[in-house]
Amino acid sequence: MSVTRRQVLWATAGIGAAGALAACSSGKSGSGPAADAASGAANEQPRAGGTLKVGALGKLSATTRDPHGTQANESDYLIISLLYDTLTVPGDKTNTAPRLAASWKPSEDLRTWRFTLADGAKFHDGTPVTADDVVWSLKRLRNTPSGKSRLPGIQPEGISAEDARTVVLVSDYPNAELPLLTRLTTFVLKKDTKDDALAGAPGTGPYLLDWYRDGNARLVRNDGWYGGKPLLDAIEVRIFESPQAMANALLAGQIDLASNVGAVAARTAAARKDVQVLRRPNDMAMPIVMRTADGPFADARVREALRLAVDRDAMVKQILSGYGSVANDILGAGDPAYAKDIPQRKRDLGKAKRLLAEAGFDTGKTYDLITTDDISGLAESATLFATQVREAGVKINVVKQESKAFWDATWLKAPLYTSYWGTNDSVVFLASKTMLSDAGMNETGWNEASFDETYRKAMGTADEAERTKLVHQLQEIEYATSGYLLWGMADGVDLAGSAVRGLPRLPGYGRVQLEKTWLAR
Repeated sequence: MSVTRRQVLWATAGIGAAGALAACSSGKSGSGPAADAASGAANEQPRAGGTLKVGALGKLSATTRDPHGTQANESDYLIISLLYDTLTVPGDKTNTAPRLAASWKPSEDLRTWRFTLADGAKFHDGTPVTADDVVWSLKRLRNTPSGKSRLPGIQPEGISAEDARTVVLVSDYPNAELPLLTRLTTFVLKKDTKDDALAGAPGTGPYLLDWYRDGNARLVRNDGWYGGKPLLDAIEVRIFESPQAMANALLAGQIDLASNVGAVAARTAAARKDVQVLRRPNDMAMPIVMRTADGPFADARVREALRLAVDRDAMVKQILSGYGSVANDILGAGDPAYAKDIPQRKRDLGKAKRLLAEAGFDTGKTYDLITTDDISGLAESATLFATQVREAGVKINVVKQESKAFWDATWLKAPLYTSYWGTNDSVVFLASKTMLSDAGMNETGWNEASFDETYRKAMGTADEAERTKLVHQLQEIEYATSGYLLWGMADGVDLAGSAVRGLPRLPGYGRVQLEKTWLAR
């Protein structure tokens, strides 16, 4: 499994179609008075000091210290994000906000982008960050096995330094959304950092490493951070293998924040007045992936039939415990340019059966749906899906695989499997990752010339209004013929103690931006 695959799915950074050039609404992200407290009451003034104890999901066997490596754990990504900065980050008002890059500007043809580094940016050892450091880091990232997906459309030779503070990225094609690509994985290291020195390599982030043991870490405030002095003295990250164990630790007062703990834990904690429940809409998609290139689901009529056989309301109610919303088979539901005018698919078993018959689909066979329990609700969604589509005459056998086997043998290959994506605030970001015919993570094996052509045209359009129209066309094509059956969008759910304030409200990986979080005690 590639780092980008895992990060984007949680972040996966909603990532918005308007990208760096359009505003995005953060949406409703809390639940009740406790959620209001998480942002701080109007009469409260942020205070410095204290240690925030954060729980995050992960497995000890999958820990990593490499910012550009395979990160199967949310706990690792949280630690790395606090130690190392990316060029840009998800923003409250714009989908792409400045971070290590203070500003960026495109050429007239939208192929060449110049990123200017933030004033005063330094590594934790006090040395200034230079464009050479960024170029070396981006080339290292691009040359990883999943580099094509991490920086789509950018070749290693298209990354250069113009001067000490200017990084130049040249795209293979005009790309009005290029800054969007630099949000989640472009962690910057010092030039020529050796692989065996990564564990202690200085970063540029708001916190410095105090200690790291068995997937757990203590980070202390970086008083010299170019982005301003963080409020907390320290953040301790504790790894948990299950959401329930993490929730129990929060309820017992052992940690202050249970990050991305899920709907079941939220429902359990809802009655506790001393616990804050934060909901971040459009946080995660858990689509059924139907392979379009070949196999039993290559016929678009079969894929349409399965979409019509699903009871989406029941899926959201039962799998997400109501902590989510019905989706319409289009990735990027949190995008300001999301096509809400496309008719919502509803269950129609009669039409589903007719389409299957027209396609000559063999209803006498049983088809494997492969899943994993990497995240809460994923395997359960496969089981309920199998029950529902049986009413249309389709027999499904749910096969649960261990995580490594799933990502090595099933993902990108199997005819029918589950997937999941976070950071769902951008239609075009996910299109570039998963739906273009040459996408590095083309999960469905989709090769649709009209989609590729519309995407390239949209990316080459500087006018925001015109680009939005083209993004709408992209969604219409995706809705009609892609290999995704996206039944719902899960809310991101965090639990926090009563003293925690200033938590980020963004979906996906926006939640790792803890530099403004503080403790009211």
